[in-house]
Amino acid sequence: MLNCIDNSGAAVVECTKVLRMKRHAKIGDRIIVVVQKQRSFGPESGGGGGGSVSTSAANKVRRGDIRHAVVVRTVKKLQRPDGSVVKFDDNACVLINKGGDPIGTRLNGIVGSELRDKKWSKILSLAPMHL
Repeated sequence: MLNCIDNSGAAVVECTKVLRMKRHAKIGDRIIVVVQKQRSFGPESGGGGGGSVSTSAANKVRRGDIRHAVVVRTVKKLQRPDGSVVKFDDNACVLINKGGDPIGTRLNGIVGSELRDKKWSKILSLAPMHL
């Protein structure tokens, strides 16, 4: 289970496959995920018929959708070439379309700078900070 840190509408996703690898996913790896929990936007999300229309317009993904994603944070320690070790508090990802562009327009949180080496500059430009 990973947290989804963009505003695509997914809150928690489950990794089903790591693409082009036969090992666990690291920062910058492309994975296939299933949306497990949707994010609720604003107070109108629990309302009647009118509230559900605005919520479905805000959410770009629904529960059960199968999407591609990029891992941006991992709990597993990662040693960098300069000798420093980086470790995050949670596992997190960003949903992308098949072309590699992020589905959401904003990111909430820090991402690993290893994304620069793996050519995910669009995700780095959306992130408020990279570590």
